[in-house]
Amino acid sequence: MDQRKKEELLSAGIDIGTSTTKLIISRFSLMNTAGSTHMPRIEIVDKEVVYKSPIFRTPLKSDNEIDMNAIEEMVLSQYNEANITSNDIKTGAVIITGETATKTNAQEMINHLSRHAGEFLVATAGPDLESIIAAKGSGAYDYSKNTNKTIANIDIGGGTANIAVYQYGKLLGTCTLHVGGKLIEVSDDKINYIAPSLKKAIKRIDISIKEGEKYDQKDLRKITDYMTTIISSMLRNELTETEDLLLGRLPNWEQPIDVIMFSGGVSECIYHSENCHSVDRYNDIGNLLAMSITEDATLASWEWIKPNETVRATVLGAGTQTTEISGGTIQVDNETLPLRNLPVYKIPFKGDFAENLSQLTQSIEAGIEIYDPKKEGQNFALYLSDLPLLGFKEMQSLADALVNAVRKKPKQQPLIIVLERDLAKSLGQTIRVQHEHQHTLCIDQIYVEHGDYLDIGKALQSGVVPVVIKTLTFH
Repeated sequence: MDQRKKEELLSAGIDIGTSTTKLIISRFSLMNTAGSTHMPRIEIVDKEVVYKSPIFRTPLKSDNEIDMNAIEEMVLSQYNEANITSNDIKTGAVIITGETATKTNAQEMINHLSRHAGEFLVATAGPDLESIIAAKGSGAYDYSKNTNKTIANIDIGGGTANIAVYQYGKLLGTCTLHVGGKLIEVSDDKINYIAPSLKKAIKRIDISIKEGEKYDQKDLRKITDYMTTIISSMLRNELTETEDLLLGRLPNWEQPIDVIMFSGGVSECIYHSENCHSVDRYNDIGNLLAMSITEDATLASWEWIKPNETVRATVLGAGTQTTEISGGTIQVDNETLPLRNLPVYKIPFKGDFAENLSQLTQSIEAGIEIYDPKKEGQNFALYLSDLPLLGFKEMQSLADALVNAVRKKPKQQPLIIVLERDLAKSLGQTIRVQHEHQHTLCIDQIYVEHGDYLDIGKALQSGVVPVVIKTLTFH
């Protein structure tokens, strides 16, 4: 790619949440940022949001099932409003969030939509990823890069509060709580719905409310005050595993938090309280939860920063922050692309290089036991971390060791290799020369971790491939 020439691609972000569904369309500009005498380095140099959908109520067929047809019609109608078709979408993400990820057809829903709403629109789910995406969409991630302060982004939607903590642009940890506006729904002075995740906590604080019965707003406020107390305890890292509102693991950061930022649907009422006065506004406890948060003395002890986006933070993150671009010198076989839902198995190369090579077969056998224990042919990507500088002979030895090791798999598969350093083309071409029958895809300038999942799109005009690193966790 000419250094001065830009390549553009359209990205979609679709957020199917507990309460609402949103969509954005973004335009990415790619350019070679390396000098003419250096190896190409294709990077995303500009991102522009070109269309934002209205905020729709998430359509459900029942309490346990998403209305897939209504979601798809909604998305395609918004493409039409933006004057694009699904063929124009080259990257992006469909993320299913909060309580919606518990629906019986959640996985079917986002897999179906990712296949029909764009060429490389990936399906994602899971509270950890949701926390990260929301923090990037709200502006908390950028704030952490530009200051020396540790910031916690607290994204509160209908069913969950997803927290991500950043310092200097580095993720320190995440946490998810059963805290959200739609955990109790009301109408006509009666309780319509109490989320199962909330019932133990209600007993703990000794409040008697039942579905179908009238409620006292003071009781609902006691519940949202309790939720706020749990948020404060989480920020101070004082939660225990017995906490009823904890979803998953305990907070996993050690650094004290300096600054907090709220995003998500409830944050609309936190920062724009003039529009939210009572439970009647949305027939749920979202407004009361916002009041509990803004009036809490403990939360007031932290510095508060307003987000760039509130209710659209997650969808903005999904549409603009999930895609990475591989290095410009990679080895790909476009016939094998796109690849979706590839688990990542990390193989570190610390210490003696020859010793690491001798253990490659054993490492890949361990990977097979994790990802393909029934020998059904589930492929996985090998992330080779901490590789040293390699000479020609060492590159040949690595190529041989990798191909020989993957022969332990139950059937022949493309060898998928992910590297941080600019070695992909050298390693990929070495494998091709020495083992011409081994299909190989080798990409670099990508940082992943053991247990991540990868989607890899078809090569763009510039020779790079779009890569999305994600999780696929349905609670």
